[in-house]
Amino acid sequence: MKFYAILAGVAAIAISGACNAETTLKASHQFPGGKHDVRDDMVQMIAQEAKDANVGLNIQVYPGASLFKPKEQWNAMVNGQLDITLLPLDYASGKVPVFSATLMPGLIRSQERAKRINDSQFMKDIRAEIEKHNVIVLSDAWFAGGLAAKDGCITKPADLKGLKVRAAGPTFAAMWQSAGASIVSPPSNEIYNAFQTGVINATDTSLGSFGSMRLYEVAKCLTAPGNNALWFMYEPVLMSKKSFDRLDKKQQAVIIAAGKKAQAYYEGKADAMNEETLKAFRDHNAKVVTLSDDEYKLWLEEAKKTSYEKFAKSVPNGQKLIDEALAVK
Repeated sequence: MKFYAILAGVAAIAISGACNAETTLKASHQFPGGKHDVRDDMVQMIAQEAKDANVGLNIQVYPGASLFKPKEQWNAMVNGQLDITLLPLDYASGKVPVFSATLMPGLIRSQERAKRINDSQFMKDIRAEIEKHNVIVLSDAWFAGGLAAKDGCITKPADLKGLKVRAAGPTFAAMWQSAGASIVSPPSNEIYNAFQTGVINATDTSLGSFGSMRLYEVAKCLTAPGNNALWFMYEPVLMSKKSFDRLDKKQQAVIIAAGKKAQAYYEGKADAMNEETLKAFRDHNAKVVTLSDDEYKLWLEEAKKTSYEKFAKSVPNGQKLIDEALAVK
């Protein structure tokens, strides 16, 4: 009888342990950790909210591409190998061409317009495409960016002639190339050295990356967003649908609420974060300029005959998506 009593006790402990077992999720992103980048802050916030909710949910965050390389994250999400990521969605455009619309010259134009576009038909279509691949959006986030150059300022297409430019994605690469630039493609973590060694003369990226990569130390001029931003990139917090479906209802509710909180945090901080990067450039004696209305129109004409035309021809419903985005006032 003693033996059966011991067995019963072990079984009870096992059942109790199973009931109290904590679910651990893996979150990966490419950006610097430790309060150096707002994108890491967003993912860390979701992890902290999950922990504080006390629903048996733990999120382990792997910043700085320490778990997956940047462009491996989309496939890992789709396959259920990775639970959560904050990903520049255009990185997956090689697999899902429609995602190139989320890094398209002149489509967003300002941080205020970025907030409005989140409720548009354009974004409903983008999210539907994401969900087709077994991935869901936890936080929408549009990051303003610009173009930094090692020597003079770049404000109109003619200024790019003969320069070696690192482009963030194919839509901008097409436009820069049409304006006379040569496209060079060092990985994002090598941009600083590429500037120093002359491998590139200019690069486009988000203001967050300009700041966290300290590119203000090697560039002489930044074409900043202002009221006529050419460069905006959609970098959402995403979650594998397989991972989400494995959670219980309470855990799912916590994750959804945490994603909304992280989005609100970023939107409240975006302008100040952008200004912080501009200040860093000025403090390092780099020039900061913005596009006039006329200069913006020149770039938009360049985009229409390159990036827009290519996207409309090569992506089903491509023109419809562009029109939907431009229709947002």
